[in-house]
Amino acid sequence: MCGFSGYVSGSLGKDHGTAVLQTMGNLQKHRGPDDSAVLVRNRVGIGFVRLSILDLTTGMQPIVSPADKTAIACNGEIYNYIELKGELPSQNYNTSGDMEVALNAYRHMGEQFPNSLNGMFAGVIHDPAKNKLILFRDRFGIKPVYYTETQNGFFFASEVKPLLEVPGFSREFNRSLLPVFFTYRYIPGEQTMFRNVFKLPPACILVLDTETGRFETKRYWEWKFPRKQRSISLQDASTEFHRLFTDAVQIRLRSDVEVGSFVSGGIDSSAVAAVAAMHRPSIKLFTIGFGESRYDETDDVEEFLSLTGDRFSRAEWVKQDCVSDQLAELPGIIRSIEEPVSLGTMVPTDQVSSLAGHRLKVVLSGEGADEIFAGYRKFLVEAAALEFSHAATGEQKRLLTLVPELASRLNTTGEDHITKHIASEKLFGDAETAELLGLVNYPGVNMTSILPPSVTSGMNPISAMQAIEVQSRLPDYVNLRLDKLSMRHSLETRTPFLDYRLAEFSASLPVNLKVNLKTGQEKYICRESFRRCGILPDGVSVRPKKPFTIPVADWFSKMDSLPDFITEIILGGEVERQGILNGETVRKLALEVTGAGVGPETMVSAGDQIFSIVVFSLWYREFMEGSV
Repeated sequence: MCGFSGYVSGSLGKDHGTAVLQTMGNLQKHRGPDDSAVLVRNRVGIGFVRLSILDLTTGMQPIVSPADKTAIACNGEIYNYIELKGELPSQNYNTSGDMEVALNAYRHMGEQFPNSLNGMFAGVIHDPAKNKLILFRDRFGIKPVYYTETQNGFFFASEVKPLLEVPGFSREFNRSLLPVFFTYRYIPGEQTMFRNVFKLPPACILVLDTETGRFETKRYWEWKFPRKQRSISLQDASTEFHRLFTDAVQIRLRSDVEVGSFVSGGIDSSAVAAVAAMHRPSIKLFTIGFGESRYDETDDVEEFLSLTGDRFSRAEWVKQDCVSDQLAELPGIIRSIEEPVSLGTMVPTDQVSSLAGHRLKVVLSGEGADEIFAGYRKFLVEAAALEFSHAATGEQKRLLTLVPELASRLNTTGEDHITKHIASEKLFGDAETAELLGLVNYPGVNMTSILPPSVTSGMNPISAMQAIEVQSRLPDYVNLRLDKLSMRHSLETRTPFLDYRLAEFSASLPVNLKVNLKTGQEKYICRESFRRCGILPDGVSVRPKKPFTIPVADWFSKMDSLPDFITEIILGGEVERQGILNGETVRKLALEVTGAGVGPETMVSAGDQIFSIVVFSLWYREFMEGSV
């Protein structure tokens, strides 16, 4: 894992360009504390900071091809580089790692080369013979890349902070996105809360002409759901899933340094750790628990480890509790994430990343399973609602018993399934958002406007829900948080469930192999395969999902135990001083926070709402008023 940055500019000389690259690199040094380098030639500069994980001796970047001087710098890992090297025309390699292979894939395949890569990556290629600079990003946006234009040129980096310091950049707050943030807790799409700073979308390349400065963005891959799903038995699907999943874990163990694993009481990280332990018996496992029993999973982890026989007998389990004192880390967390993302899991994710980062450089994670295999409860509720409309009376009664939330879902009328799914994610309703932001004649946020037509027309509703999750929430909410917080602690996190082969397999399956209304289980094929193939014990494979998040309502209902900077925001004068939000509305909402009736499965509470206000206020202070 590393960080890269660079520019295309006709006004920066070599010395000035080198200095700019060094400044940009220093601002993301946590992504690569082991080494750094710059390459400046003609109008192009590329900088790199390295976290040494693979090819420790010869893997420094940028890598330049001696044949045509094409250069690459990339943040991430290409897991299939060994297989890919055998598929490319034979040639001499100067390194033994993955990025020279990726460079040669470009040299032989052209702009479609990312289709050959299985991994997590965001990088840049400079092709001087064709006057091209190409930014590229992995299929699910696991790794980030940002860019901006100023009068001095085109600039890019793995993080936002380096772009804020490039020549000619004017730091401006993108106020128009505030309603989006307070509706969905994050900023979906290409824009950021910094005006004129953009994200390259997942599964895309940006091709820039280094002579004219003009560029265009092209999509090289799309997660497609066939209109007619394949006919496959549960047994055959379980076998195929097992083959793909175990290989996805195994190739993510390729490393020249030690690899550990996050583990919780849920099936995703447990399955990843179980397969990893087959190949790394002395694996280190990292868990965050909570003093509040409704949120704590350490007993479940302990039971899982004990039920797997000798598989974890040589493993080391490292665990800590996350307590409300950890809220003191919020300013640093938000400074690292760089965009306002209101997600309770930020706090324990930061803590478990710190826990692991003090001991090793690489861990595996179960992230992505819920999006790829329909693991959230809302998928089951929607499937039950679709079934209910044409079910017999007896079956309707069974569904209402199996899915208690169904009764409430059936009472919502007048909207299609896609709109209802998007509405279920809203943190503040339209009227609440208008009051908080002091907006008049507020029309609301149209989330469907950022989605491609393939998501909003003609697709099975469950598949469409998955596509929404993968094209917006996964890259801009889930992966963003995981990348930025793990890299805050110079830790690389690898996500086997986001292997594109698993995603394409999932898209081909009938919906009932992902959401099963007979058993009332989400991620059905995962559970069945883990059980049938012996990856998880029977009792573990059927465990319901428990969200990994802080007891935000409990903590924020106890004002006297909160850090002073938080109480100053929600009860003091900080909000009025900033002049963005309605201070009276904030204080009223703060007094409504209660932990009564709120648990980890609660989608929206007053605690979640006040947490988003704290996150935004801290972000504004750090990036618009502070020195970041």
